[in-house]
Amino acid sequence: MQALVAERPVEVLYIGGAGGVEEQLVARAGLRFVGVPAAGVHGLAPRQAARNLVKLMRGWGVAYRLGRRERPAALFATGGYASVPVALAAWALRVPILVYLPDIEPGWAVRFIARLAARVAVTVEDSRAYFPARKVVVTGYPVRIEFHGLGQAEARTSLGLVPDVPVLLVIGGSRGARGINRALSKVLEPVLELAQVVHVSGELDWPWVAERRESLPAALRARYHAFPYLHEIGLALAAADLALCRAGAMTLGELPFFGLPAVLVPYPHAWRYQRVNAEWLVKRGAAIALENGRLSEELLPTVRRLLSDRVALAEMAERMRALARPDAAARLAKELQALVRE
Repeated sequence: MQALVAERPVEVLYIGGAGGVEEQLVARAGLRFVGVPAAGVHGLAPRQAARNLVKLMRGWGVAYRLGRRERPAALFATGGYASVPVALAAWALRVPILVYLPDIEPGWAVRFIARLAARVAVTVEDSRAYFPARKVVVTGYPVRIEFHGLGQAEARTSLGLVPDVPVLLVIGGSRGARGINRALSKVLEPVLELAQVVHVSGELDWPWVAERRESLPAALRARYHAFPYLHEIGLALAAADLALCRAGAMTLGELPFFGLPAVLVPYPHAWRYQRVNAEWLVKRGAAIALENGRLSEELLPTVRRLLSDRVALAEMAERMRALARPDAAARLAKELQALVRE
Protein backbone atom coordinates (compact mmCIF):
# COMPACT_ATOMS: atom_id res chain seq x y z
CA MET A 1 0.00 0.00 0.00
CA GLN A 2 1.02 3.61 -0.26
CA ALA A 3 0.13 6.79 1.60
CA LEU A 4 0.90 10.35 0.55
CA VAL A 5 1.31 12.40 3.70
CA ALA A 6 0.56 16.12 3.61
CA GLU A 7 1.51 19.01 5.96
CA ARG A 8 -0.05 19.15 9.42
CA PRO A 9 -2.80 18.43 10.15
CA VAL A 10 -1.95 15.16 8.47
CA GLU A 11 -4.09 13.96 5.58
CA VAL A 12 -3.63 10.45 4.22
CA LEU A 13 -4.30 9.47 0.63
CA TYR A 14 -4.10 5.75 -0.09
CA ILE A 15 -3.05 4.78 -3.61
CA GLY A 16 -3.48 1.19 -4.74
CA GLY A 17 -4.27 -1.06 -7.64
CA ALA A 18 -7.56 -0.15 -9.29
CA GLY A 19 -10.33 -2.64 -8.49
CA GLY A 20 -8.41 -4.53 -5.77
CA VAL A 21 -9.79 -5.72 -2.43
CA GLU A 22 -7.76 -2.98 -0.74
CA GLU A 23 -10.18 -0.39 -2.13
CA GLN A 24 -12.98 -1.80 0.03
CA LEU A 25 -10.78 -1.99 3.12
CA VAL A 26 -9.54 1.58 2.70
CA ALA A 27 -13.10 2.87 2.34
CA ARG A 28 -14.06 0.98 5.51
CA ALA A 29 -11.18 2.73 7.32
CA GLY A 30 -12.50 6.13 6.22
CA LEU A 31 -9.49 7.05 4.08
CA ARG A 32 -9.38 8.55 0.62
CA PHE A 33 -8.49 6.06 -2.09
CA VAL A 34 -7.22 6.50 -5.64
CA GLY A 35 -6.72 3.52 -7.93
CA VAL A 36 -3.92 3.51 -10.49
CA PRO A 37 -3.47 1.16 -13.47
CA ALA A 38 -0.74 -1.36 -12.65
CA ALA A 39 0.30 -4.93 -13.32
CA GLY A 40 3.33 -7.14 -12.73
CA VAL A 41 6.04 -7.59 -15.36
CA HIS A 42 8.47 -9.94 -13.62
CA GLY A 43 8.49 -13.58 -14.76
CA LEU A 44 5.85 -13.16 -17.49
CA ALA A 45 5.84 -14.09 -21.16
CA PRO A 46 7.20 -11.23 -23.34
CA ARG A 47 3.84 -10.30 -24.84
CA GLN A 48 2.07 -10.14 -21.48
CA ALA A 49 5.00 -8.30 -19.92
CA ALA A 50 4.83 -5.69 -22.70
CA ARG A 51 1.11 -5.14 -22.14
CA ASN A 52 1.64 -4.81 -18.41
CA LEU A 53 4.51 -2.38 -18.96
CA VAL A 54 2.14 -0.13 -20.90
CA LYS A 55 -0.28 -0.33 -17.97
CA LEU A 56 2.51 0.66 -15.57
CA MET A 57 3.33 3.67 -17.75
CA ARG A 58 -0.31 4.72 -17.63
CA GLY A 59 -0.19 4.29 -13.86
CA TRP A 60 2.85 6.56 -13.68
CA GLY A 61 0.95 9.24 -15.58
CA VAL A 62 -2.00 9.02 -13.20
CA ALA A 63 0.29 9.12 -10.14
CA TYR A 64 2.35 12.03 -11.51
CA ARG A 65 -0.72 14.18 -12.17
CA LEU A 66 -2.09 13.24 -8.76
CA GLY A 67 1.19 14.19 -7.09
CA ARG A 68 1.28 17.58 -8.79
CA ARG A 69 -2.26 18.26 -7.61
CA GLU A 70 -1.91 16.99 -4.03
CA ARG A 71 1.67 18.16 -3.34
CA PRO A 72 2.44 15.38 -0.80
CA ALA A 73 5.04 15.83 1.92
CA ALA A 74 6.18 12.20 1.73
CA LEU A 75 5.35 8.81 0.23
CA PHE A 76 5.07 5.65 2.32
CA ALA A 77 5.25 2.53 0.12
CA THR A 78 5.11 -1.17 0.95
CA GLY A 79 5.88 -2.82 -2.37
CA GLY A 80 3.69 -4.59 -4.89
CA TYR A 81 3.45 -3.70 -8.55
CA ALA A 82 0.98 -0.85 -7.91
CA SER A 83 3.60 0.95 -5.82
CA VAL A 84 6.18 1.17 -8.61
CA PRO A 85 4.55 3.88 -10.79
CA VAL A 86 3.63 5.82 -7.64
CA ALA A 87 7.22 5.73 -6.37
CA LEU A 88 8.55 6.80 -9.76
CA ALA A 89 6.14 9.74 -9.79
CA ALA A 90 7.14 10.73 -6.25
CA TRP A 91 10.83 10.56 -7.16
CA ALA A 92 10.25 12.73 -10.25
CA LEU A 93 8.41 15.27 -8.08
CA ARG A 94 11.19 15.20 -5.44
CA VAL A 95 8.87 13.77 -2.79
CA PRO A 96 10.86 11.86 -0.13
CA ILE A 97 10.08 8.14 0.00
CA LEU A 98 9.98 5.72 2.92
CA VAL A 99 9.64 2.14 1.68
CA TYR A 100 8.71 -0.60 4.14
CA LEU A 101 9.54 -4.29 3.66
CA PRO A 102 6.97 -6.39 5.57
CA ASP A 103 8.53 -9.73 4.56
CA ILE A 104 12.09 -10.87 5.24
CA GLU A 105 13.38 -11.02 1.67
CA PRO A 106 12.46 -8.16 -0.70
CA GLY A 107 10.75 -8.74 -4.01
CA TRP A 108 11.47 -6.89 -7.22
CA ALA A 109 9.22 -3.91 -6.42
CA VAL A 110 10.77 -3.17 -3.00
CA ARG A 111 14.30 -3.62 -4.36
CA PHE A 112 13.53 -1.11 -7.10
CA ILE A 113 11.81 1.44 -4.85
CA ALA A 114 14.64 1.18 -2.31
CA ARG A 115 16.95 2.71 -4.93
CA LEU A 116 14.73 5.80 -5.01
CA ALA A 117 13.94 5.91 -1.29
CA ALA A 118 15.53 8.02 1.41
CA ARG A 119 14.72 5.39 4.05
CA VAL A 120 14.10 1.64 4.02
CA ALA A 121 12.22 0.24 7.02
CA VAL A 122 12.36 -3.52 7.62
CA THR A 123 10.56 -5.97 9.89
CA VAL A 124 13.56 -8.01 11.11
CA GLU A 125 17.32 -7.56 11.45
CA ASP A 126 18.01 -10.23 8.81
CA SER A 127 16.65 -7.92 6.08
CA ARG A 128 19.45 -5.41 6.55
CA ALA A 129 21.63 -7.47 4.22
CA TYR A 130 19.55 -6.53 1.15
CA PHE A 131 19.91 -2.74 1.35
CA PRO A 132 22.55 -0.01 1.87
CA ALA A 133 23.24 0.21 5.59
CA ARG A 134 22.83 4.00 5.65
CA LYS A 135 19.18 3.73 4.57
CA VAL A 136 17.94 0.89 6.78
CA VAL A 137 16.02 1.08 10.03
CA VAL A 138 14.47 -1.94 11.79
CA THR A 139 10.95 -1.08 12.96
CA GLY A 140 9.12 -4.41 13.25
CA TYR A 141 5.75 -5.17 11.68
CA PRO A 142 2.93 -2.69 12.47
CA VAL A 143 -0.39 -4.06 13.74
CA ARG A 144 -3.77 -2.37 13.95
CA ILE A 145 -4.40 -0.20 16.98
CA GLU A 146 -7.56 -2.18 17.80
CA PHE A 147 -5.41 -5.28 18.43
CA HIS A 148 -3.98 -3.72 21.57
CA GLY A 149 -5.73 -4.79 24.76
CA LEU A 150 -7.55 -7.82 23.33
CA GLY A 151 -7.61 -10.77 25.75
CA GLN A 152 -8.41 -14.41 25.03
CA ALA A 153 -11.46 -14.66 27.30
CA GLU A 154 -13.04 -11.49 25.90
CA ALA A 155 -12.30 -12.55 22.32
CA ARG A 156 -13.84 -16.01 22.77
CA THR A 157 -16.98 -14.51 24.25
CA SER A 158 -17.29 -12.04 21.35
CA LEU A 159 -16.99 -14.83 18.78
CA GLY A 160 -19.40 -17.15 20.58
CA LEU A 161 -16.72 -19.69 21.48
CA VAL A 162 -16.67 -22.00 24.50
CA PRO A 163 -14.10 -20.68 27.01
CA ASP A 164 -12.37 -23.93 27.98
CA VAL A 165 -12.10 -25.78 24.63
CA PRO A 166 -8.97 -25.28 22.43
CA VAL A 167 -9.37 -23.02 19.39
CA LEU A 168 -7.76 -23.58 15.98
CA LEU A 169 -7.74 -20.54 13.68
CA VAL A 170 -7.59 -21.36 9.95
CA ILE A 171 -7.02 -18.43 7.63
CA GLY A 172 -5.68 -17.91 4.12
CA GLY A 173 -6.00 -14.19 3.46
CA SER A 174 -8.76 -12.09 1.89
CA ARG A 175 -9.24 -14.41 -1.10
CA GLY A 176 -8.63 -17.57 0.84
CA ALA A 177 -6.20 -20.47 0.42
CA ARG A 178 -7.81 -23.30 -1.54
CA GLY A 179 -5.19 -25.89 -0.60
CA ILE A 180 -5.73 -25.20 3.11
CA ASN A 181 -9.52 -25.08 2.75
CA ARG A 182 -9.65 -28.44 0.97
CA ALA A 183 -7.23 -30.13 3.37
CA LEU A 184 -9.24 -28.94 6.36
CA SER A 185 -12.48 -30.12 4.78
CA LYS A 186 -11.12 -33.66 4.39
CA VAL A 187 -10.38 -33.99 8.11
CA LEU A 188 -12.92 -31.53 9.49
CA GLU A 189 -14.85 -33.95 11.73
CA PRO A 190 -11.83 -35.35 13.61
CA VAL A 191 -10.34 -31.86 13.92
CA LEU A 192 -13.60 -30.63 15.45
CA GLU A 193 -13.40 -33.46 17.98
CA LEU A 194 -10.12 -31.91 19.11
CA ALA A 195 -10.94 -28.20 19.01
CA GLN A 196 -13.25 -25.39 18.07
CA VAL A 197 -12.38 -24.07 14.62
CA VAL A 198 -12.56 -20.47 13.44
CA HIS A 199 -12.22 -20.74 9.67
CA VAL A 200 -11.85 -17.69 7.41
CA SER A 201 -12.26 -19.33 4.01
CA GLY A 202 -12.09 -16.35 1.65
CA GLU A 203 -14.86 -15.33 -0.73
CA LEU A 204 -13.96 -17.71 -3.57
CA ASP A 205 -14.46 -20.94 -1.61
CA TRP A 206 -17.20 -19.70 0.69
CA PRO A 207 -20.20 -21.32 -1.12
CA TRP A 208 -18.94 -24.89 -0.70
CA VAL A 209 -17.46 -24.19 2.75
CA ALA A 210 -20.89 -23.02 3.90
CA GLU A 211 -22.45 -26.21 2.49
CA ARG A 212 -19.80 -28.29 4.25
CA ARG A 213 -20.69 -26.65 7.53
CA GLU A 214 -24.39 -27.40 7.08
CA SER A 215 -23.60 -31.07 6.44
CA LEU A 216 -22.02 -31.51 9.89
CA PRO A 217 -23.83 -33.11 12.85
CA ALA A 218 -25.30 -30.47 15.15
CA ALA A 219 -22.74 -30.99 17.93
CA LEU A 220 -19.78 -30.52 15.57
CA ARG A 221 -21.46 -27.67 13.67
CA ALA A 222 -21.59 -25.72 16.94
CA ARG A 223 -17.79 -25.96 17.10
CA TYR A 224 -17.23 -24.80 13.51
CA HIS A 225 -17.27 -21.00 13.11
CA ALA A 226 -16.79 -20.30 9.39
CA PHE A 227 -16.66 -16.91 7.69
CA PRO A 228 -15.96 -15.78 4.11
CA TYR A 229 -14.10 -12.77 5.53
CA LEU A 230 -13.65 -11.54 9.08
CA HIS A 231 -13.06 -7.83 9.64
CA GLU A 232 -12.62 -8.50 13.37
CA ILE A 233 -9.62 -10.76 12.72
CA GLY A 234 -7.98 -9.49 15.89
CA LEU A 235 -10.63 -11.28 17.95
CA ALA A 236 -9.88 -14.55 16.14
CA LEU A 237 -6.12 -14.15 16.66
CA ALA A 238 -6.59 -13.36 20.35
CA ALA A 239 -9.00 -16.27 20.87
CA ALA A 240 -6.90 -18.97 19.21
CA ASP A 241 -4.44 -21.47 20.67
CA LEU A 242 -2.99 -22.43 17.28
CA ALA A 243 -3.12 -20.99 13.77
CA LEU A 244 -3.07 -22.74 10.40
CA CYS A 245 -2.23 -20.30 7.63
CA ARG A 246 -0.01 -19.29 4.73
CA ALA A 247 3.28 -17.56 5.50
CA GLY A 248 2.67 -14.05 4.24
CA ALA A 249 3.98 -10.97 5.99
CA MET A 250 1.26 -10.97 8.66
CA THR A 251 2.83 -14.08 10.17
CA LEU A 252 5.86 -11.96 11.09
CA GLY A 253 3.78 -9.35 12.90
CA GLU A 254 0.32 -10.42 13.95
CA LEU A 255 1.21 -13.92 15.14
CA PRO A 256 4.07 -12.64 17.35
CA PHE A 257 1.88 -9.81 18.68
CA PHE A 258 -0.63 -12.35 20.00
CA GLY A 259 1.97 -15.00 20.85
CA LEU A 260 0.11 -17.41 18.58
CA PRO A 261 2.04 -20.53 17.49
CA ALA A 262 1.34 -21.67 13.97
CA VAL A 263 1.36 -24.39 11.37
CA LEU A 264 2.55 -22.54 8.26
CA VAL A 265 1.86 -23.71 4.70
CA PRO A 266 3.85 -21.53 2.26
CA TYR A 267 2.02 -20.83 -0.99
CA PRO A 268 3.80 -22.99 -3.60
CA HIS A 269 2.91 -21.12 -6.80
CA ALA A 270 4.54 -17.78 -6.15
CA TRP A 271 7.90 -16.26 -5.44
CA ARG A 272 9.74 -17.80 -2.46
CA TYR A 273 9.13 -15.05 0.11
CA GLN A 274 6.56 -17.13 2.02
CA ARG A 275 9.00 -20.01 2.35
CA VAL A 276 11.65 -17.62 3.69
CA ASN A 277 9.17 -16.18 6.21
CA ALA A 278 8.17 -19.67 7.36
CA GLU A 279 11.76 -20.86 7.73
CA TRP A 280 12.59 -17.80 9.83
CA LEU A 281 9.82 -18.59 12.33
CA VAL A 282 10.50 -22.34 12.33
CA LYS A 283 14.17 -21.78 13.16
CA ARG A 284 13.10 -19.77 16.19
CA GLY A 285 10.83 -22.52 17.49
CA ALA A 286 7.65 -20.47 17.03
CA ALA A 287 6.06 -22.42 14.17
CA ILE A 288 5.97 -25.65 12.18
CA ALA A 289 5.98 -25.68 8.37
CA LEU A 290 4.13 -28.17 6.18
CA GLU A 291 4.33 -28.57 2.41
CA ASN A 292 1.16 -27.66 0.53
CA GLY A 293 1.25 -30.92 -1.44
CA ARG A 294 1.28 -33.10 1.69
CA LEU A 295 -1.09 -31.03 3.79
CA SER A 296 -4.05 -33.41 3.47
CA GLU A 297 -1.99 -36.28 4.93
CA GLU A 298 -0.12 -34.31 7.60
CA LEU A 299 -2.68 -31.80 8.84
CA LEU A 300 -4.63 -33.98 11.28
CA PRO A 301 -1.66 -35.69 12.99
CA THR A 302 0.14 -32.35 13.29
CA VAL A 303 -2.83 -30.57 14.86
CA ARG A 304 -3.51 -33.52 17.17
CA ARG A 305 0.12 -33.63 18.32
CA LEU A 306 0.32 -29.90 19.02
CA LEU A 307 -3.02 -29.56 20.81
CA SER A 308 -2.40 -32.64 22.94
CA ASP A 309 0.96 -31.33 24.24
CA ARG A 310 0.02 -28.15 26.06
CA VAL A 311 3.50 -27.66 27.45
CA ALA A 312 5.14 -27.73 24.02
CA LEU A 313 2.43 -25.45 22.63
CA ALA A 314 2.98 -22.98 25.45
CA GLU A 315 6.72 -22.95 24.71
CA MET A 316 6.02 -22.22 21.04
CA ALA A 317 3.71 -19.39 22.11
CA GLU A 318 6.41 -17.84 24.29
CA ARG A 319 8.96 -18.05 21.48
CA MET A 320 6.49 -16.45 19.10
CA ARG A 321 5.68 -13.67 21.57
CA ALA A 322 9.39 -12.95 22.06
CA LEU A 323 9.57 -11.90 18.39
CA ALA A 324 6.89 -9.19 18.74
CA ARG A 325 7.55 -5.47 18.34
CA PRO A 326 4.32 -3.90 19.65
CA ASP A 327 5.56 -0.36 18.93
CA ALA A 328 6.30 -0.98 15.24
CA ALA A 329 3.55 1.33 13.97
CA ALA A 330 4.83 4.16 16.16
CA ARG A 331 8.39 3.55 14.93
CA LEU A 332 7.27 3.78 11.31
CA ALA A 333 5.30 6.96 11.99
CA LYS A 334 8.35 8.48 13.69
CA GLU A 335 10.54 7.66 10.68
CA LEU A 336 8.00 9.18 8.31
CA GLN A 337 7.75 12.34 10.38
CA ALA A 338 11.53 12.65 10.51
CA LEU A 339 11.69 12.27 6.74
CA VAL A 340 9.20 15.10 6.28
CA ARG A 341 11.14 17.36 8.66
CA GLU A 342 14.42 16.70 6.88
